[in-house]
Amino acid sequence: MNKEKTVYIFGHKNPDTDCGVSAAAYARLKQLQGHKNYIAARAGHFAPQTEYVFKKFNVPYPKYIPDLIPKVQYYMSGECETVFSGKSLWQALTKLEASKERALPVVDKSGKYVAMLHYSNFAQNLLTVMNPEHKTSVSTSINLIIRTLSAQPIILQNEDEIFKASILIGEASEETFKKMLDEHSSENEIVITSDREAIHKICIEGHIKLLIITSGFVLKKELREQAAANGVSVIISPHSTSSTAMLIAYSTPVSLMSDKEIPAVHTTDTVSKIRPMLKSSPCRCLPVVDGNNKVLGIISEHDLLHEPNIEVILVDHNEPAQTVDGAEHYKIQEVIDHHRLGTFSTNYPITFINKPVGATATLITRLYQEARIPIPHEIAGILLCAILSDTLILQSTTTTDTDRDAAAYLSDITDLDIQKTGAEILTAGSRIEGRAVTEVIHQDMKEYKEEKATYTVSQIEVSDINEILKRKTEFLKELEIERRGNKSVFAALLVTDITQLSSILLMSYEQAFLPFITFPKLEENVYFLKNVVSRKKQLIPLISEQIENFER
Repeated sequence: MNKEKTVYIFGHKNPDTDCGVSAAAYARLKQLQGHKNYIAARAGHFAPQTEYVFKKFNVPYPKYIPDLIPKVQYYMSGECETVFSGKSLWQALTKLEASKERALPVVDKSGKYVAMLHYSNFAQNLLTVMNPEHKTSVSTSINLIIRTLSAQPIILQNEDEIFKASILIGEASEETFKKMLDEHSSENEIVITSDREAIHKICIEGHIKLLIITSGFVLKKELREQAAANGVSVIISPHSTSSTAMLIAYSTPVSLMSDKEIPAVHTTDTVSKIRPMLKSSPCRCLPVVDGNNKVLGIISEHDLLHEPNIEVILVDHNEPAQTVDGAEHYKIQEVIDHHRLGTFSTNYPITFINKPVGATATLITRLYQEARIPIPHEIAGILLCAILSDTLILQSTTTTDTDRDAAAYLSDITDLDIQKTGAEILTAGSRIEGRAVTEVIHQDMKEYKEEKATYTVSQIEVSDINEILKRKTEFLKELEIERRGNKSVFAALLVTDITQLSSILLMSYEQAFLPFITFPKLEENVYFLKNVVSRKKQLIPLISEQIENFER
């Protein structure tokens, strides 16, 4: 039975309030529509404003998944059968055959991985046990023999003790058999015979470990008391002597017949790491364990040929550079966005919703309305906050009537005042005192590619731009580190004054790009952008022109 795939809904790498809320709200919509396998996810840590919004409405954060580099958990087929190390080989093989697997993890009493049982390993061990050129001996217990043979116990002594036994067949003459028995007198002897009473008596008088009477024959009553007194266990096999002799080799504990050299892997191990391990595994598969070494499943080379068990939906972005690392390895079901189109493409048709509105949360709100599904109160709350955050309380030039209608609708549901709520969340996101410059720059940083040029633009809203200008040197130093690390033309920080609805732009750039910067200069590496508050609608189009001139 094929397990339903998990679908992760991701915002961009450095999640802001709009993308984090959109992922969470869209996942809830899918779940309300009966799709429990849709999960909200995030590739980065939330900024203070986003944390504030989720905590205010008591909505769980999207699941933190830093990357989607192919891992074991995305390809393993699910849970598998295991076998306890104390079971007999016969019991284990019966279970292995029923499971239709190529191998079976062997576990201890607590379920922790011990070894792997696979056909090539147990066959090799079995040939050693049954080698006609050597004396036949097996490590087993009386109880394991009983379960393997489906035997009837008559007299039992220390039935759970594991011992190494010599196997003798009681088919020779009495004189010859007694001589054979004397030769093995120092060993734990198991004798297999049929209804030969004289052999039964010799065995009991010889204090053997176990007498197995085959074909359903029984021990004479007058010998039972003597057998018990001499410490001889007696069982009755329903099989013939030859079949009993063959089957007894399978009574060995599975732990002694399994492969302890096959290592376990974890769900978080990458596919690139386990490929060579799979290739060197005799059964071409590996057990998958958790942090406590308990078996979760099996992964095989065959599993890696199948499609992974996850798919992806992208919200609030469509450019590959902004997508969680590794997303290209999985099918992308949908994209819901309000930004410009990047270089995104797929080899198959998908649902692609892209509209020129102020916030992706507006589009998610519309999807609830179109599906005629009531928006849960807490989801309405975070959607409203996301719209107000991305549109600067509906004052940004990106704001549309659709955003205003969505905000009014959500305000009615939640009974929240738009202006008061907007000011509250913008204030929560504008605090930078005591925060590291690295955190501020990376909390909402996006990477862009224009032909051959790459650049990054971070954005933060503040109520006092002077807080940033006082730490200008720190910010420019971090932007330079970012620029060099990404080999970008420039790295910039757009600082938007939520009280004046204008911005400043801090830039660290290649010297060759300096002549192409056309923004009014405020200070060295700092530019004033009057009435510019939107990164996507106002700033990026201007930068695109500068980059185009620079590349020429």
